Amino acid sequence: MKYQNRQKALLLLEDGTIFYGKAIGQPGTAFGEVCFNTGMTGYQEIFTDPSYYGQLMVTANVHIGNYGTAEDEMESDSVKIAGLICKNFSYEFSRDAANSSLKDFLDKNNLFAISDVDTRALVSYIRDNGAMNAVISTDVDDIDGLKAKLAEVPSMAGLELASKVSTKEPYIYGDENATHKIAALDIGCKKNILRNLAKRDACIKVFPYNTTFEEMNAWNPDGFFLSNGPGDPEPLADAIKVAQEVISRDLPLFGICLGHQVIALANGISTYKMHNGHRGINHPVKNLLTGKGEITSQNHGFAINREETEANENVEITHVHLNDNTVAGIRIKDKNCFSVQYHPEASPGPHDGEYLFDQFIENIQKVKTV
Repeated sequence: MKYQNRQKALLLLEDGTIFYGKAIGQPGTAFGEVCFNTGMTGYQEIFTDPSYYGQLMVTANVHIGNYGTAEDEMESDSVKIAGLICKNFSYEFSRDAANSSLKDFLDKNNLFAISDVDTRALVSYIRDNGAMNAVISTDVDDIDGLKAKLAEVPSMAGLELASKVSTKEPYIYGDENATHKIAALDIGCKKNILRNLAKRDACIKVFPYNTTFEEMNAWNPDGFFLSNGPGDPEPLADAIKVAQEVISRDLPLFGICLGHQVIALANGISTYKMHNGHRGINHPVKNLLTGKGEITSQNHGFAINREETEANENVEITHVHLNDNTVAGIRIKDKNCFSVQYHPEASPGPHDGEYLFDQFIENIQKVKTV
């Protein structure tokens, strides 16, 4: 068979633990923080999600590649993960809607990947020992050299990555004659978020990560949006200032994931790096305002401090993660601002979180009619 004689490869964790596998394609080496996603589908969306920039992705589902890839399922213009680790990799695909195999997709994007890894054992190990930096490589005979290079890779804590994935220039998404104008700060924005806003009769102008409030407001938007994105939120001083300016003027503001964390920081609530992040499409969240449960898609390695949130008299917790009781949503009291830690645009429920986009549009309409 064409892919039988594949090169040996390994995964080396920063604590020295090694897992062995085989290269999916050409030999190579890739560094990053190792993390896992429990979703059974959606691998193309995961690989192209800017929030995963710089991470080595372990897919917990045993089979990857079965349904190929499709051009309209990209969440950005390219692959954003640093490398892929999986158990069984399918070189062939069996979906009519697919344009190419996952193998061709990875080759096109120059992504190094390994398979035949005991991902069940690896995920259990990461759960117990926490997310950490790692390297995947076909240089299986140079363990010491890989360890030396791995030691130089910076920790995700304190790492600013929004500048690596943000647009370089402002651009318009949607119908320029739409009813609503939304200024979006791109700190790693997924395309499907823009699609969800645009289909609600909104024109979105997407701005680079370091744009000032004054520059965004000069477009005369009806509302502001803070996107998802990768890395530690604390270094994002420009985005935090934008959030503070929007909130102080009581303008409509909605934040998702990293944007949610930025809004918390803008209100004096600290964030922290989680032992293990939330990454999957079946995370249970409770809406405390309605009492309803939601099945959500999540992808984050940082969270906001719950004790500080509860102690902040200006902030109300609106959603909680039912697995670990972390904060999954907040709103600012007496202000036109709310945010969630999960991804309502991903709709794994299938549409449990889409009401949040409607809520944002309703907030905009209320302000416009005053």
